Amino acid sequence: MNDNLKTTDELAELFKVFGDSTRLRVLSVLIDGELCVQDIADSLDMTQSAISHQLKILKNSHLVKSRREGKQIMYALDDDHVRTIIAMGMEHIEEAH
Repeated sequence: MNDNLKTTDELAELFKVFGDSTRLRVLSVLIDGELCVQDIADSLDMTQSAISHQLKILKNSHLVKSRREGKQIMYALDDDHVRTIIAMGMEHIEEAH
């Protein structure tokens, strides 16, 4: 497989992750800063289990990072690229209306 095809496939996989509304909601909550699973679950009115499942996918896609703080794991956007992708998507939608 040539490098361009591999890169295109990886980009398609990244957009698949962004294609899920629940994951976008999780990312949107994390735009304001890091949170633990319970805080994310509370703000989205979802179970910790459901949030943990989505966080695993987001972390495996390098969209979210985590760090331990005592007994809790804190989650945050992996970097400013994630924030930019979401902002550009929102801008695109708003311009289309």
